[in-house]
Amino acid sequence: MSVKLHRCGLTWLKFDGHPCWKVEEALQERGVDYEAVLEPTFPRGRRGSVREHTGQTMLPVIETADGSWVRDESKVLIEQIEAGKYD
Repeated sequence: MSVKLHRCGLTWLKFDGHPCWKVEEALQERGVDYEAVLEPTFPRGRRGSVREHTGQTMLPVIETADGSWVRDESKVLIEQIEAGKYD
């Protein structure tokens, strides 16, 4: 089973400073099998499932194959991806 990347709906916005894109790009470069789950972009309060599982409304969030949710800064998530945590 693949991991799920909960990201904003601005999928067309692919620039180096966009945290959702940076994490998605790292997953792609690592060859991780993942599913992109588009969360509401605005308002953040509509991200009920993210808040329920992480206590926050910030994105990106990685949902692992065992059902746990990981919310951290994109830099930290990318380091985890590059270390093979989600392979």
